[in-house]
Amino acid sequence: MKYIFKTGADLLRLAEKYKKSISEIAINYEIESFKKTREEVIEKMKKNLDVMREAVKEGIKNKGKSLSGMSGGNAAKMYEFAKSRRQKFSSATTLRAMAYAMATGEINAKMGRIVAFPTAGGAGAVPGAILSVAEEIKAKEDKILSALFTASAIGLVIAENATLSGAEGGCQAEVGASAAMAAAGITELRGGSPRECLTAAALALKNMLGLTCDPLGGLVEVPCIKRNAIATSTAISASDMAMAGIESFIPFDEIVKAMKNIGELMAHELKETALGGLAITKTGCRLRAKMGLPPIKPLE
Repeated sequence: MKYIFKTGADLLRLAEKYKKSISEIAINYEIESFKKTREEVIEKMKKNLDVMREAVKEGIKNKGKSLSGMSGGNAAKMYEFAKSRRQKFSSATTLRAMAYAMATGEINAKMGRIVAFPTAGGAGAVPGAILSVAEEIKAKEDKILSALFTASAIGLVIAENATLSGAEGGCQAEVGASAAMAAAGITELRGGSPRECLTAAALALKNMLGLTCDPLGGLVEVPCIKRNAIATSTAISASDMAMAGIESFIPFDEIVKAMKNIGELMAHELKETALGGLAITKTGCRLRAKMGLPPIKPLE
């Protein structure tokens, strides 16, 4: 196949060889891999985009709590803050992205429909960042879809060379990966080159290395939802740095390998088992008891 890729270096090589964006490489990869037409590939992504938009729309107005009581209503608070005249230091784009990311996570916690992009635990950062930036620059639909394909290509490279599973690599593999995907996506959305997209992904992922997966009660709520929100600001910062001409000293592919290594070294208590970190704080243990989970000794 012409458009097969497994690494970031492959993406750059193909982009340079065929004079195409990363999104076009990803679209052609899908066409070749699954024997689909271009229209079918794009229509599938369009359906994903529709689900993302609906989750964000519902999430920023639904102030109800999840069944656990741990989440719900924060997306609405952030969205209202973004629109207010109160003093802020982050841009409206960033604040809106954070609201959209939390909206996605809160809808997931309430058993609503989302797109696992790349996972349910890391599903907020990509739609949060891309939809907010698209709104800011008034991007057309085809450009938004292209950004999602670029994000997907980055996710595929991470999955191929490391993991997207918190149970295997910690939260760096979920929210860390989604931050990298979002960074690349918004960089293409704003006119960045394939190299700048990879640089943005590298800078974002590098900043998330070592992040543990220690959710309270094993539920994808605390700290997951707010982590996704903060990951959008990481993605936006990384994109700005890349567009400013700042490069990552360590190439993207090497950072992915480092992430895999860190995940292998990470204790299993910190990889989605709810047996370490935040999950065994006194607050975490109280939630365990409420859920009827076996008791464990809390941190003193």
